[in-house]
Amino acid sequence: METYTRRTRVAAPLSDVWAFHSRIEGLETLTPGFLNLAVEAVYGPDGEQNPELLETGSEIQMSLQPFGLGPRQRWVSRITDREELKGRAWFRDEMLDGPFPHWIHTHTFFGDGDETVIEDRVEYELPLGPLKGPLGPLGIVGFEPMFRDRHKRTRAYFE
Repeated sequence: METYTRRTRVAAPLSDVWAFHSRIEGLETLTPGFLNLAVEAVYGPDGEQNPELLETGSEIQMSLQPFGLGPRQRWVSRITDREELKGRAWFRDEMLDGPFPHWIHTHTFFGDGDETVIEDRVEYELPLGPLKGPLGPLGIVGFEPMFRDRHKRTRAYFE
């Protein structure tokens, strides 16, 4: 299993950054255009369609077509944990169906005065069969531009 982590600081209070990331609009706003994201359905933990907040048990059905090449790739993700504490909040989503054999993404937010530190941590396994072990660290080649763009978009949205 490989891990990718990226942190950034945003000039906005934790409450605002947390609220933004707790809605499907946050995902749509932050996903780089080159991935051609299409959110197809969102269900709350009770099966309600298009819930206002992505709470533990929420499921997101989407598809991606990186750079507009090849067929669209189905991706189904579920929020498995979500917690808001004084000065800190986080949620975790796990891929249930999609291009990776294993994908767990933990989004953590730390309040620091009027600013927020965002940390994305992804535990992943590349879909490369027997080559996934030796080539696993190369996942950063694809993740780094995507998360750098996400964090840039987050700063631009709030600042």
